[in-house]
Amino acid sequence: MGFLGRIKEGLARTKQQIVERFDEIVKAADAPERRSRPIDVDTIEALEELLISADIGVAATDRIIAAVKTRSRNGASLRDLVKQEIRDVFAAVDAPIAVAAHPQVTLVVGVNGTGKTTTVGKLANLLKSEGRSPLICAADTFRAAAVEQLEIWAGRAGVDMVRAREGSDPAAVVFDAISSGKAKGRDPILVDTAGRLHTRVNLMNELDKIRRVAAREVAGAPHEVLLVLDATVGQNGVAQAREFMSVAGVNGIVLTKLDGTAKGGVAVAIAHDLKLPIRYVGVGESIDDLVPFSADEYVNGLFEEKW
Repeated sequence: MGFLGRIKEGLARTKQQIVERFDEIVKAADAPERRSRPIDVDTIEALEELLISADIGVAATDRIIAAVKTRSRNGASLRDLVKQEIRDVFAAVDAPIAVAAHPQVTLVVGVNGTGKTTTVGKLANLLKSEGRSPLICAADTFRAAAVEQLEIWAGRAGVDMVRAREGSDPAAVVFDAISSGKAKGRDPILVDTAGRLHTRVNLMNELDKIRRVAAREVAGAPHEVLLVLDATVGQNGVAQAREFMSVAGVNGIVLTKLDGTAKGGVAVAIAHDLKLPIRYVGVGESIDDLVPFSADEYVNGLFEEKW
């Protein structure tokens, strides 16, 4: 099944929440007798309520509504206008990662419970399927269960993993992983980091130390810092992201558990409010259920007239 099929499955609950109501709004707004007139207040209010209910967020909703109000001047249909405005939100932040140095070092960060550790395993599997040779680094040395879980996922993906004793210095494990990756020709290095230490300051200091060690070993490292967010927590995930952005240097998002929420529009809020691209989405529990994010297919899936 391709991305479109998987995103449709992942967005099923969101679809149940908004599609029927959105179709009603579109049908009313695009009726021949109303097509040439400015969109009325009732349509605007209904659309605004719908977008907020899908967790698209206040700021992104305001932007979409402002664009919709110009529809009578350019003749676009309501559905097409909403879809294009959301595509533009994603396009504004979708910058590719260019890595000259190797191995590429990717840190995976986020609070515990978001699916961070399983994401590392799934990402390793995805990259391997693309012909790359990833190496997993178990740098969350504060939770033995996390390392054991990661070892299971590494086995499923058929990739090597570097680990250390519980309580070891995470930055030292990252150093060992990069050294091993260089020696064995592994690329990229996927680093699972701690999601919580005793205090927020400790966590951020640990992430900063890991970044410094990685940068010392590979030019420009870490090249990618992926923040894992749980789609089911909605706007709280946006607040979590801000906690990591300043210290961890986050430059991409992995949105997990998209299949478990009726508020799949949070992807729009993340891109709009945080100015960060969504790199991958999780749409299930199996090892193949992490897929690269496609804005076009996401928007088409979310606002398609008939599924």
